[in-house]
Amino acid sequence: MYGTIAKLRVKPGMENELERLSREEQTEIEGIAFQYVYRMDDDPQDLYLVVGFDSKESYHKNAESPEQHTRYLSMLDLLEREPEWHDGEIVFSVQS
Repeated sequence: MYGTIAKLRVKPGMENELERLSREEQTEIEGIAFQYVYRMDDDPQDLYLVVGFDSKESYHKNAESPEQHTRYLSMLDLLEREPEWHDGEIVFSVQS
C-alpha cells in the first residue's frame, strides 16, 4: 500500500464543506483504500488527512490525473493555504 499524509489549514466554517466534498469524491477515485481526517486538539482549524491506496502506481495515477487536479482546486478553495504533503509506502497497520 502507498499513501499520503497532508496537513490542512481549513478556513473557518468550511470543515463541513470539506467533509462533504471528500465523501463525494472518494467514490470516484480508483484504487483508494481508506481516508481519515484528524482534527488537532490544540487548533481545530488544523486537520491531518491520511489517505491510502492499494499501490504506489494507483496513487501516482490518481495524483497525475486531470480529475484529481480539479478535485484539488476545489479543496484548495476551502483552505487558508496549500497543504503540506508527505507521501510514502505504508509498511504496516494494526487494527483490532
